[in-house]
Amino acid sequence: MLSIGTVEERRAAARRLWPLFENYHVVTYFTPESRAAADGLGCRGGWMGYFAQRAAPFGEASPELVTATFYSFPPTMVHRALPDAWALADAETFLATRLAGVDGALRRLLGEDVLSGSVMAELAELGRAAATAAPITGRPLAAANASLPWPEQPHLALWHATTILRESRGDGHIATLVAAGLDPCEALVIYAADHEMTGEAMRGFRRWTEQQWQEAVDRLTERGLVDGGELTAAGRQVRAWCEERTDDGAILPWLAIGEDATLRFAELITPIARTLSAGNEAFRDNPMALHLVT
Repeated sequence: MLSIGTVEERRAAARRLWPLFENYHVVTYFTPESRAAADGLGCRGGWMGYFAQRAAPFGEASPELVTATFYSFPPTMVHRALPDAWALADAETFLATRLAGVDGALRRLLGEDVLSGSVMAELAELGRAAATAAPITGRPLAAANASLPWPEQPHLALWHATTILRESRGDGHIATLVAAGLDPCEALVIYAADHEMTGEAMRGFRRWTEQQWQEAVDRLTERGLVDGGELTAAGRQVRAWCEERTDDGAILPWLAIGEDATLRFAELITPIARTLSAGNEAFRDNPMALHLVT
């Protein structure tokens, strides 16, 4: 049962809601339909389509802007995709392409009965109310997506809502990392040290070099946050501080719509998120994948 009474309950609720809407959003990039849609424009290797489609709300964004706002990717990785992607198609075309990929993925994974049902219509209304209340000040990706028109079909309106919600949360999380003095590579080292994955797997997924990764480990070790690949007590404290501040900002949309509406949203989207989590094999291969909270 979700409750948003005390500070601790609010943080727990924010964390509980996150994988529910994140599993709906990630069909944007991590499904065969989305990959095929981007490849159809001439994108190569998967990541070019990812960067262009996610950045498209900014317009034809520079690699420097994308490196800054996406945060965890090395500049060299972003520069391999941008600005070359904008020579294939403009931002408006990439926005239309990502929506087409989302539509195809949701139709396959959920089926027409779910997409056209009353539950989806109610979820779209609840999601829109929460997303409209999501903080965008100081949150560039959330603001850019919030400026886009709302799709008319309920399943796509819900997707747009989840996109704003996840980018608002993500922007807030980046702000905490900056405040904690964790640069992009250091943040991933901290993340890997606190999860069941090797640093090598995370390093390879984000394309940081061995030297860059080791230098980040060395810096964190010097600060007393990491020791032998494990988080120290101080490291756990810094990570907890970042997560708590992130949750404090992420709960604001749900406070705005109230506990009853929040509970209803969670109740309705949980089986849908569970279906997407089970069926989206492309995202399960992603080391950043979120496991659905049961």
